[in-house]
Amino acid sequence: MSPSAAQERRAGLWMALGAFVIWGLMPLYWHLLKAVPSWQIVLHRIAWGAMLVSAWLLWQHGRGWLRATLARPRVAATLALTGVLIAFNWGLYIWAVNAGHVVETALGYYINPLLNVVLGVALLHERLNRAQWAAVALAACGVAWLTWQFGQPPWIALALALSFGLYGLLRKLVPVDAVAGLGVESLYLLLPALAGLAWAEATGRSGFVGLGDAPAWGVGIDALLVVGGALTALPLIGFAYAVRRVPLSVVGFLQYIAPTLQLLIGVLVFHEAFPRERAVGFVLIWLGLAVFAIDGWRRSRAPAPVPASAG
Repeated sequence: MSPSAAQERRAGLWMALGAFVIWGLMPLYWHLLKAVPSWQIVLHRIAWGAMLVSAWLLWQHGRGWLRATLARPRVAATLALTGVLIAFNWGLYIWAVNAGHVVETALGYYINPLLNVVLGVALLHERLNRAQWAAVALAACGVAWLTWQFGQPPWIALALALSFGLYGLLRKLVPVDAVAGLGVESLYLLLPALAGLAWAEATGRSGFVGLGDAPAWGVGIDALLVVGGALTALPLIGFAYAVRRVPLSVVGFLQYIAPTLQLLIGVLVFHEAFPRERAVGFVLIWLGLAVFAIDGWRRSRAPAPVPASAG
């Protein structure tokens, strides 16, 4: 590996670490905005994130990035659907954090990689090896255990995992850069978000910069809402940078940083209940993830098969 390639790989590794750490610490950030209704936090996140991502893409590529993406009708339509999925995911996540369900959000993002495998089998006709089937079975046992113990499925975790899994699946099927795709999704959502924010101000439901009749939230809350847009865009830009320079097997291991930090925050900072009964379900899912990750690591290190010679 050349020195420049080694430097790029090292930079990519730090970018990936930074992205997953930011995503893992986000419950602390959204908790600071607990005074703001969750749906308004999401609308601000969409609006400010759209402005930041669009500005970045204009600076990097000029106006051609939007025209080139929207010129392909199938891509444009798919990004409209993925925009709805990611907005739903953000909304449910922020509501869950501020309603005291951080542990269950962590569970959702632990389940997500294994749910991606199930979606690949069901919709893309992919085939699994024995280790991958064992990983999925262990995770299913964990979810079944949690359902039995608490009398209902962990619906927040399952909805987060399914919405993000479908989002990832659809984005996998459209040939578009990660950041450009986010830019188009954000622009689709921008007008509805601005309309929702304007309605909140007009009906006295918002205290942003004291525009409406409601008491102002204060400069600190207003600033946090604006910066929330940056915290939406920057980790994804860093992640997109990293996946081009770091092996996917490494990224696969690093992705568990985020839900692990979320789980620790839920238990140690917000003091959410984590009884032994819930821990059993998590352990089964962790075992499934361990089997899945080790299998992926072994296959990534296996030598490529030598093609048979003709004749």
